[in-house]
Amino acid sequence: MPGEDQATLIADFVGRRIWAVVGVSQNPTKFGYRIFRNLREAGYRVYGVNPNAQQVDGQTIYPSLESLPERPEVIDVVVPPAATEQVIQDCARLGLRRVWLQPGAESPAAVAYCRAHGIAVVYDACAMVEKKRWPVSRGLTVRE
Repeated sequence: MPGEDQATLIADFVGRRIWAVVGVSQNPTKFGYRIFRNLREAGYRVYGVNPNAQQVDGQTIYPSLESLPERPEVIDVVVPPAATEQVIQDCARLGLRRVWLQPGAESPAAVAYCRAHGIAVVYDACAMVEKKRWPVSRGLTVRE
């Protein structure tokens, strides 16, 4: 997967139903909040990860990827690049192999690390924007 083009990776990621949003926010104006809510409304099982939050919209938020109650299939990263690089290392250590770096979270070092460690990485693409094109036939509700 690491060598595949973005469209192929996005198509693969879309079919995965268990996601974690690292950098989920309690602030409804932040992308970390909007992505978390948007994916949940579309029928995905989504876990929020933020060491500084306990709940968002009544959902338990976890302090780390390691503390999640189940293994997510896709990690959606919405944190600054320096924090992203640590998240990517955590993914490699935990055997998590699909990472979506939201615009503003990516860095050349993070992308290179993913590729060097067998992690499929989507970057330069926003999950909320891409989700508008996701096939409704997979049982997904397309919402803004």
